[in-house]
Amino acid sequence: MSVPQVKRKIMDPKILIFMLLVCCSSVFNVGAQSYQGKWKLLKRSIGVSAMHMALLPNEKIVTFDRSEFGPSNITLPHGKCIKEDSKSSDCYAHSVEFNPATRAVRPLTILSETWCSSGAFSIDGTLVQSGGYRLGEKVVRYFKPCMDCDWEEDQNGLLSPRWYASNQVLPDGKIIMVGGRYQFTYEFIPKLSGSDRILYKLPFLKETRNSALVPNNLYPFLHLSTDGNLFVFANDRGILLDYINNKVVRSYPVMPGGVSRNYPSTGSSVLLPLKLFSTTDSDNNTSTPDAEVLICGGTAPDSNEKANVGVFVPASKSCGRLIITAASPEWEMEEMPINRVMGDMIMLPTGDILIINGAAKGTAGWGVARDPVLNPVLYRPDPRNSDESTRFEVLAPSLIPRLYHSTAHLLSDGRVLVGGSNPNINYNFSALYPTELSLEAFYPPYFTKTKPRPSIVAVNPGLKIGFKQKISLEFTLEGSVILSDLFVTMVASSFTTHSIAMNQRLLVLAFNNKVKKTSSGNYLVEGNAPETAALAPPGYYQLFLVHEAIPSKGKWIQIKQF
Repeated sequence: MSVPQVKRKIMDPKILIFMLLVCCSSVFNVGAQSYQGKWKLLKRSIGVSAMHMALLPNEKIVTFDRSEFGPSNITLPHGKCIKEDSKSSDCYAHSVEFNPATRAVRPLTILSETWCSSGAFSIDGTLVQSGGYRLGEKVVRYFKPCMDCDWEEDQNGLLSPRWYASNQVLPDGKIIMVGGRYQFTYEFIPKLSGSDRILYKLPFLKETRNSALVPNNLYPFLHLSTDGNLFVFANDRGILLDYINNKVVRSYPVMPGGVSRNYPSTGSSVLLPLKLFSTTDSDNNTSTPDAEVLICGGTAPDSNEKANVGVFVPASKSCGRLIITAASPEWEMEEMPINRVMGDMIMLPTGDILIINGAAKGTAGWGVARDPVLNPVLYRPDPRNSDESTRFEVLAPSLIPRLYHSTAHLLSDGRVLVGGSNPNINYNFSALYPTELSLEAFYPPYFTKTKPRPSIVAVNPGLKIGFKQKISLEFTLEGSVILSDLFVTMVASSFTTHSIAMNQRLLVLAFNNKVKKTSSGNYLVEGNAPETAALAPPGYYQLFLVHEAIPSKGKWIQIKQF
């Protein structure tokens, strides 16, 4: 294994010491304001800028940027070099594996250009990473969660060039890949049958462009609805797509406000928690929960054009919620406390949403954003006191601007890993907002609560679970259990880049309202796995038990069709 080779000055030691002192405090105090949450610097440099990030079921983070912008700050192991042509070779790694527990970094080998690519996970926990730039635009890459594994690449895994496309896992375990620059189509990975080898047209992607140069509809938001169809949002509107029959089955109202939400105007989106508290009605018919989408941030359609001539338009504060399964869906609008473009929306185990990273002015792109937003915001879809004014809470700020090409990802212990920002050509550390190679962790407010944290001891019948299966969780907790404040969530494996956590999904499982005591003195709750693959596509999930708004550490389970 090679050691990271730091070639340039990254940060003044005095600034680093100050950062460590401040970031390790439990609560920031800025002026008279006290903020909840805390930050901790995990690694000053991982050698690459974390443009793309995914957590594997073995608890390792795989992250990478792009390979065509010059040397990184970490070399390939054992003097290995990749031959680019007859005259040159690249001896630097552009992808690494990071262990959050030990903070160890392992360089990985990527052969093709991954800039602005996409990804999702297969049923067996393999990261399936697709598309990119130039020679990488038709490549599908695979990274298995095993010891000392490295990237494997299929150079012709896609039918169409995919740059700025989005991915989503489907009920049958396949991955749908939608859009990309100048691509108004979708296709499937892997290509197991004849229907998988067809390129399907999607005119909606052409209809939602602002212009050829600044389309504002790249990296479309994808969410699998509870009926198995696919919600696709681009620019300022969405559709429901029957991807099997290549048919748009619903068109939704334009989102109010005149704001563009997709790249380069770059807002963010989540599917709000799917609550499976009631799985059947009185006639024993399956009850399917509504699917509700939340979209926040973005900016004016001409913001990118103006930023490129030095005029930085304020980003939007607006958020919109849309129940996509409603008979007559309408947008419910509200405002964040802070303007934000290029924000990441990360679902916490509690069902709350963390909005983090980004800027208050400008747009996505090289050097065209200003006023970094250092404060995350917590969004509560269902405030505990039913007061909608408490939905948003401003949290403790970081000291590190996270702008273009920054990422965030939920870890199994409940922290949020944050990295990346501005992988400038040749890793420019003297730019206004320099290339950022560090990783830091944000600790949401539940880490500072004085109440005890539950701990999952065992999952029965095991860590491989079938649909509709009866399951039970054995857990420990200091003190007594408050049933009204106890629930179980499961969070799907996701791939994050460009303010999108692809395939992000959280379910509140159907558990009964009883708690038993085991012979060993632990607690036991019983319930049901999700009913259908439309609710929970097969694959790996992190299982959490939440008590009094404090989550346990996650336990990896695999949902599969037996």
